[in-house]
Amino acid sequence: MLESIKKLRELTGAGMMDVKKALSDAGNDEDKAVALLRERGIVKAAKKSDREAKEGLVRFVIDGHRAALVEVNSETDFVARNSDFQALVEQLAQAALRAGTEDLDAFKNARLDNGETVGTELAAAAGRIGENLVLSRVAYLEGQNVAGYVHSNGKIGVLVDLSGGSEQQARDVALHIAAERPLYLSRSEVNAEDIEKEREILTNKAINEGKNPELAAKIVGGQIGKFYEERVLPEQKFVKDNSVTVGHYLGDTGIRRFVRFEISSS
Repeated sequence: MLESIKKLRELTGAGMMDVKKALSDAGNDEDKAVALLRERGIVKAAKKSDREAKEGLVRFVIDGHRAALVEVNSETDFVARNSDFQALVEQLAQAALRAGTEDLDAFKNARLDNGETVGTELAAAAGRIGENLVLSRVAYLEGQNVAGYVHSNGKIGVLVDLSGGSEQQARDVALHIAAERPLYLSRSEVNAEDIEKEREILTNKAINEGKNPELAAKIVGGQIGKFYEERVLPEQKFVKDNSVTVGHYLGDTGIRRFVRFEISSS
């Protein structure tokens, strides 16, 4: 059995569990096992695995206070617009919600309703569709006031959880996160070394431009403030009303967590 597994893995490029299952289903007949792997698209997928997958889709699923977000990449935007691929991504988003994990390897081993693992189903789909398909990221959260947003092009997806507030506020903040790309929930999350490095660069720049140290310090202070305003979510100008920040829009409602996925083909 072990020799057959090794032989078929070398012959087809398929994974150990896929080969083992195919051999079992074929009654240990190697030729039949290869045929099964081909039927399931696993051989074809393995041959494509070195091709870059920079397109794709993100999808989210919410059930009450639980939410999941997945990113699945394809080689071309044409496939990303294919209904079979879209159905696959939706299926994986539903599976991510059931699995309740953010560990990508663990999720790939999770079982779907048809009994197959996520990884096997993805490989088989790659064979049917004819492109390398990659499950790149998965996110899961449980919270108080959960909302999600996917941009119309399907390439930007967001999950957010607020500590209270309204459903509309949660949806608005999810939309804002998609548009404005925040990196942090608070200033304390920003790496202190990064700030000091930024401060040093800006100070030297101001002095090189002829500013005295006192004036340079004031200028740099304002620029560091701008640095935070552009990256820290509550300090960003609210996308639906630039006269207030996200923090002001939410009032006493806090942001517990957010996740943002974006597919960039560059």
